Amino acid sequence: MIDLTRLRTFRAVLAAGSVHAAAESLGYTPSAVSQQLQALQRGTGLELFTRNGRGLAPTGVARRFAEEADRLLGQAARLEALAADLREGRTGSLVISHIASVGVTWIPAVVAALSGEFRDLRLDLRLWEAAQGRDDDVDVEICVAHRDLPARPGFDVEPLLTEPYVAVVPVDHPFAARQAVALEELAAERWVDNDLTLGTCRLILLEACAAAGFTPGFQYETQDYGSAVALVAAGVGITVMPRLSFSSVRADPAQVVAVELSGTALRRTVVLRTRGSLCESPAVGAVRHVLRGLAGRAGAMPARDVTV
Repeated sequence: MIDLTRLRTFRAVLAAGSVHAAAESLGYTPSAVSQQLQALQRGTGLELFTRNGRGLAPTGVARRFAEEADRLLGQAARLEALAADLREGRTGSLVISHIASVGVTWIPAVVAALSGEFRDLRLDLRLWEAAQGRDDDVDVEICVAHRDLPARPGFDVEPLLTEPYVAVVPVDHPFAARQAVALEELAAERWVDNDLTLGTCRLILLEACAAAGFTPGFQYETQDYGSAVALVAAGVGITVMPRLSFSSVRADPAQVVAVELSGTALRRTVVLRTRGSLCESPAVGAVRHVLRGLAGRAGAMPARDVTV
């Protein structure tokens, strides 16, 4: 088993360039540093340094060994920080993954609530679309339910919001004055795509269009909701997106209108998935409380019961 103290001593000598300089930075005697290096070399069977006059020169093996040592020491440092947090009663850290529309509309309120109540809490906020739910260290995940959604064994699942999609059209478009429009009426329109990753929300849209008997003709492809709405405002086409996603854009009502889609099952359900081992965490409880309130104000229909 490789001793972490010997690894740290080895890295200090490599960084400082000499035993004496490393000893001074570590608060050890030069003799103690030399003994640590010798023990590490014996334990690994590697020649890490060679004599260079009065000093030591690292071998090629030492530099390769140091790359992996850095990774191990980094992991050890994170584990030690976690142990200190738990020992001293701090709340530690949370990794929260969220879909893009939630990042603008809900996450600021979540962070504000946590920062006020849990000042020592470290937050790692990630865009769900970037990893498509495949990052293993997530603690809290806000995503869209779908049969192709990667499973999260050991996570609790709570539906937050079931919402409709809307058609975003220029303010002078014939549909702009309508209360609602049927999805099939959009079949002949020029469509602006708005999905960078071709992810869950786009799959739901394509499935609904197929059920309505057509495939949308995406004439313009963009990578986010804001760019798509900007193209609609320029009058080049229409786009379709979840209602919350349209809210996240803060579009100019003098340029574009969001029209409800009628007579269609085009809906998405936003779900909250939390690591089961954190169910008693006060911080996770605060996240749930804030999200439930935000979802309740955003949705006009009850969230669906879903299995994800």
